[in-house]
Amino acid sequence: MSLDPRTPVLVGVAALQQRVDVPGGGQDAVRLMVRAAEAAGRDTGASAEGKMLAALDRVLVPRGMWGPGDPGRVIAQRFGAGEARTLVAELGVLQQTLLTHAETLIAAGDADVVLVAGAEAAYRERRLHGTGRPSLVPPLPSTPPDRVLSPVGDILHPLEIERGLTLPVRQYAALETALRFAEGLSVDEHATRVAQLWSRFSDCAVDNPDAWQRTAAPPEAIAEVSPTNPMMARPYTRAHCSRAGVDQAAALLLCSAEAAERYGVPRDRWVFPCAAAESNQMVPLVARAQLHRSPGFAAVGSWLAAYTKVAAADATYIDLYSCFPSAVRVQIAELGLGDREDLTVTGGMSFAGGPLNSYALHATVTMAKRLRAGDPAATGLVTCISGMVTKQAGAMWSATPPATPFHGEDLSARTAEAAVVCEVTDDYRGLGAVDGYTVVPGAEQPPSVVAVVAVPGGRRTVARTSAPDVVAAFCDGEWVGRHVHVDGAELAL
Repeated sequence: MSLDPRTPVLVGVAALQQRVDVPGGGQDAVRLMVRAAEAAGRDTGASAEGKMLAALDRVLVPRGMWGPGDPGRVIAQRFGAGEARTLVAELGVLQQTLLTHAETLIAAGDADVVLVAGAEAAYRERRLHGTGRPSLVPPLPSTPPDRVLSPVGDILHPLEIERGLTLPVRQYAALETALRFAEGLSVDEHATRVAQLWSRFSDCAVDNPDAWQRTAAPPEAIAEVSPTNPMMARPYTRAHCSRAGVDQAAALLLCSAEAAERYGVPRDRWVFPCAAAESNQMVPLVARAQLHRSPGFAAVGSWLAAYTKVAAADATYIDLYSCFPSAVRVQIAELGLGDREDLTVTGGMSFAGGPLNSYALHATVTMAKRLRAGDPAATGLVTCISGMVTKQAGAMWSATPPATPFHGEDLSARTAEAAVVCEVTDDYRGLGAVDGYTVVPGAEQPPSVVAVVAVPGGRRTVARTSAPDVVAAFCDGEWVGRHVHVDGAELAL
């Protein structure tokens, strides 16, 4: 089969981390991106590696905790690609959107060589903060990026913010209870099942040289509350949560097939994006008709299967976005993965690491390495989430050129047609039914219950309380589906 010279190809990948515990040690996030880009250039095996990086047309970066500015410009100038155009995607933009954008530009002939890079240095910043020393991060160029991608709409509903359902761990915990109820599991059965799922993820991290934690975690170590594994938001302990305090970077170098040939990239380095799909329709958790469902992932899975002729369940390798167990479990249901157990190639965000807003880049790096080393006909599915399963995306990859040209599809309109959105009320008083909830342990404040409650007229509200009797009751047994009293913001039995 002859290959279209505009076929987008992933030719260089790199992931790296640092764990420096001495004062002032380690590099900031931008320097980590530069190092990752250098490593991705070496990974191409190109005979003209340096020229390839100097020929960058675009540098695309997802916004992280490193603050304002344009790291893409620093990266481009480091390699002598001063004319490269830069793009920063703000929080709330899917990480897959950057990869799809790069591939679409290449396929259309609007770019030849594109770098996508992301990094965090959260571990470094935390260690420096503990010493009282300044981080000494050099300022980024004051010139803004050539383009900024910003989300349209809000991830959180104002009522969720007002009533304490703000942190991701609380929202995903509430979603988890809705899943538990929908599956008909008891509280104990559910805890065992989720701990076993997460333990399998930790087993995969053991074999991933780029993982932050490469020690297997048995199910009981994940489920049991201890001083080193406190309850964060019932039913989630710390071991269930994304490990965001990491120093990690990833870089992916994409180009046209024509450019790969021109720069002498060996064919055994080539990995092909077959197709990508995403939904950017934003519905806050409280407004979703069914908390445990994701019309967006259902649409992504069906579209990818129709376009690539490979169903999610039939992909050789899979990496599901894994910020919390409920995110994975929603995808299992919507993508039709059934009892399949090999759901990650990295080990997931609790073990491999969850650098803010760039984990999907790490997953794609690991997937590319897996595809290069395996059966040439193998396929790999990498999924992506923004928010609380608010936006959804997936991409299919292969080391063999796809039978159909690469295409990225935005399914937002289709998802909007399928989604049923509830009216949200802030002043309801009366009887309601719990659709999802979490118990937040006390630290500086007393323990509290936060619940998403269905009220008459097909509406929803969020209510909370710190009343000891209510907190104790919600810690004992299942409360989804049970009736409670709501008085505006207050929850009572």
